[in-house]
Amino acid sequence: MPGAQPKALLRVLNGERLDPPPWWLMRQAGRFLPEYRALRAHARDFLELCLTPALAAEATLQPVRRFGMNAAILFADILLVPYALGQQLGYGEDGPVLEPITESAGLAHLQLGEVTSRLAPVCETVRLCRAALPSETALIGFAGSPWTVATYMVEGGASKDYRLVKSWAYRDPNGFAALIELLTAATIDYLAAQITAGVEAVQLFDSWAGILAEPAFERWVIDPTREIVAALKQRFPEVPIIGFPRGAGLLYERYAAETGVDAVSLDTTLPLSFARDRLQPRLAVQGNLDPVLLVVGGRALEQAVKQLRTALGGGPFVFNLGHGVLPQTPPENVATLARLLAEPLAAA
Repeated sequence: MPGAQPKALLRVLNGERLDPPPWWLMRQAGRFLPEYRALRAHARDFLELCLTPALAAEATLQPVRRFGMNAAILFADILLVPYALGQQLGYGEDGPVLEPITESAGLAHLQLGEVTSRLAPVCETVRLCRAALPSETALIGFAGSPWTVATYMVEGGASKDYRLVKSWAYRDPNGFAALIELLTAATIDYLAAQITAGVEAVQLFDSWAGILAEPAFERWVIDPTREIVAALKQRFPEVPIIGFPRGAGLLYERYAAETGVDAVSLDTTLPLSFARDRLQPRLAVQGNLDPVLLVVGGRALEQAVKQLRTALGGGPFVFNLGHGVLPQTPPENVATLARLLAEPLAAA
């Protein structure tokens, strides 16, 4: 990218060290904010909220308006891709509900060609957010990674043991590969549309990467991610890509080395020394405060923030959580976090 990049998040994702570090929070728009709860009442259901640009843009902007993060992340959902492919999707009290696809025959009803048109409202949300955000605030787009989205498509929602999706992958790897290939192509199209509309970085959420043994991790996590990154970099070489293979443990190192991402988001369980010594010399790291500490607040939060910044502040580092903001989080604790992160480390 020619010239100096003024947005702190993008500077760090391109390998620069900044103190204080840029910050944003996964699920920073959500139920912990009273203004979000009021906004949510204007939509019939969660899907309508995601696909109504004026509402989704307002949800995106609310936390930045209140706390001044260095980035906004687009308000959407990783399961918009299966919805756009033609899979039935709803949201109940316990989360998403999909019509399960458990074998290759179920793929016949999915249509790749509909993805960008059905998700056009998301791109309009991007345009509204870019127009409204402060000039120093970056806008992050995102998608679920193929493996994680496949788990929901096959299981019909959240799962405790992932028996159905793993069984299909083990029993009929070629058939399951057709689903992963379809999701890979859809994800490339979707993220390319977001970038064209104006997002300045993207994150791939592979929330269930950590349930796979290494051979399956290579085939269903690393390989599709590498394909997505290569396709996006060919068209948008200046747009940084963050990968989040949650729970991958030691396999974070292979993911960082083999996928081509510009940064990795760290889950809470990953040791800071491992991230500093094995990952940060290669690429920027993001994370990984325990979301429960943001609920607890007080001295425990202050100590953890200082420890995290001390461990990772010597290289390119974006402060974030190890997973999403919990609904029980007091907004005043996020305000405290903002204050702590505004100070250079020496003064913190």
